[in-house]
Amino acid sequence: MPDETTAVRAVRGVELFERQVGTGPPTVVLHGGPGAHHDYLLPGFDRLAEGRTLIYYDQRGGGRSPVPREIPVGWKEQVHDLEALRALWGIARLSLAGYSWGGLLAILYALEYPDRVGHLALVSPAPVWKAARAEYERRLAARNAAPDVQAARAEVQAGGLRERHVDEYRHRMFEFSVAGYFHDWRRARDLTPFRITGRTQQEVWESLGDFDLRPRLPEIRVPAIVVHGEDDPIPIDTAQELSRGIGAPLHRIPACGHVPYVEAPDLFTGLLHHFLPRDD
Repeated sequence: MPDETTAVRAVRGVELFERQVGTGPPTVVLHGGPGAHHDYLLPGFDRLAEGRTLIYYDQRGGGRSPVPREIPVGWKEQVHDLEALRALWGIARLSLAGYSWGGLLAILYALEYPDRVGHLALVSPAPVWKAARAEYERRLAARNAAPDVQAARAEVQAGGLRERHVDEYRHRMFEFSVAGYFHDWRRARDLTPFRITGRTQQEVWESLGDFDLRPRLPEIRVPAIVVHGEDDPIPIDTAQELSRGIGAPLHRIPACGHVPYVEAPDLFTGLLHHFLPRDD
């Protein structure tokens, strides 16, 4: 893996943690959440740092970009932060790889700054209308409550692991909390643990209100792809509507949930690697 650099960028009255890896044309990676941080995309997304520079940053109000509670963290702040970073980086048009909420953030940015986007790679994108998000949350809750997941959780809780190895116990509890995102919930052990800052997550969704971006999707006319697991708790028909709206191909990944960079790393890497700009 190429060397990496880190920095703290002061933009719009906040400080955002940034990490870059690789060399070549830049791609900005937008993590999910909202309120998460970029670390849980590693090491999977770093496989794309071949012939290109990947730029990650922790969005305001999450990870290593904390802000005081009086600082707003809604969707407009997130979009304008990205534009301020673009200007600071000196990139005329951004190539964006948005994962989950980061995919929705990429769409919001493209609608606000249409002349500042060169490529859009949308991976397991969050729904672009509110009602579909409610259905996703229902499906995720049902999958997390599946009998085999609950039985495995109960076995760990009763097995004394917490008293013997508290860090391992916490990791196992994290796995059960994200089990519903996976086609095979046991693959949750391969996901880098992360935390969500609840205040940021809540404020972003509240700031979007009763959103429905579908009527505006045809405004986006840049090269784009949509990558979505067929067993994602986010219904694949939401990805189909998104892909139709922006005129982009939808790449369906079989036997895969919400985390293709863990469950289908070779296919995930191949699709994005051949789409996003790079040095040959």
